[in-house]
Amino acid sequence: MKINGLKLGGIATAVALASVIASCSNNAPKTESGVAKTTSTDVQKESIVYVNSDTLLAKYEYSKDIQKKMETKGKAADNDLAAKGQAFQREVQQYQSQANTLPADQRAATEQRLARKQQELQAYQQNAGAALQNEHAKEQEALYNKVTEFLKSYAKDKGYKMVLTYAKGNSAILYAEPGLDVTAEVLKGLNDAYTKDKK
Repeated sequence: MKINGLKLGGIATAVALASVIASCSNNAPKTESGVAKTTSTDVQKESIVYVNSDTLLAKYEYSKDIQKKMETKGKAADNDLAAKGQAFQREVQQYQSQANTLPADQRAATEQRLARKQQELQAYQQNAGAALQNEHAKEQEALYNKVTEFLKSYAKDKGYKMVLTYAKGNSAILYAEPGLDVTAEVLKGLNDAYTKDKK
């Protein structure tokens, strides 16, 4: 049995982190159409830089630790559900092999008991799935907070007015000079801070 929607693929996490970093770009000057208006002069004046969120997700140790932790918990939940499901199937098979030899009242009682057990198993599966989703949401919020707080102080120290995000296939940035890419510096700062936190 699988808990649908609980596998923590890179896409879901990437979307979460992309939204984290993208939230820093909400102060972009807007035209009447609502589209951000930037020119080369604006870039120099406003000190706009960008971070590659794909790279950040792949190499930020905290993000990788969250992913490993949730994958481990997801596998444990899958194994637990599989074991309970197999035990239930054995009970059903045992009943089916003996059903013809049982009195009618005993058959009815056994069928009711098995039906209750099936409902309990389904409820257990839903609860386990909800618990994992809640934990995943809390972990994503913690990741969001870590990245946001770091970017705030990083941008202030460097004099940047805006930090944009770039993600392959999900980016508003069509072109940017390589010199505006601060991913490596941000990644080093995040990993250094996380290493200190773990000690």
